[in-house]
Amino acid sequence: MRVFRLFPLLVLALLAGCSDQRATFEINGGAHSLSLIRITRFPWEKTAQYSLVAAHMPDCMRKHAMPDAGLEVKTEVFSPGNDAWIIRQGGRMYVTETRTCQGFAKLDKAPDEGLGDLVGAFEVRGDTLVFTPAPKAPPAPPVAPVPPATPSSDASPVVAPAAGDASSAPKN
Repeated sequence: MRVFRLFPLLVLALLAGCSDQRATFEINGGAHSLSLIRITRFPWEKTAQYSLVAAHMPDCMRKHAMPDAGLEVKTEVFSPGNDAWIIRQGGRMYVTETRTCQGFAKLDKAPDEGLGDLVGAFEVRGDTLVFTPAPKAPPAPPVAPVPPATPSSDASPVVAPAAGDASSAPKN
């Protein structure tokens, strides 16, 4: 009979290892975003289930399943433009979009045009999944326009040597 009293405590200990964490990259406020969901089922597992939610409310929102990956894997987000997003998680890459939220595909290699600008990464800090924006490059200093070259009044005029000047005569 004692075993049955301990059973709820054993089940509770197993459930304590379950974790459902989410982090969001807000593109233009919370209505336009990418969110990463990381679910661990048991405390002894070394991998987690990952999903990516593309949202552009009120037009669309869709959850895309990703393969299981390590608990500490970094998931980078790149912006090639036009509401398309390249997601790099470990050695795998995916492309998604937030115009219709329908598109999601695995990439075999980086696009020829490149990945686009790195906007940030989903990563685990401590025990929490967070989105860390990429550092912004400092703005380039303004370049002053260069005025066109004009002869200045203090420049000395070029004078051709006189015909009988010995200093300019060729020497044999």
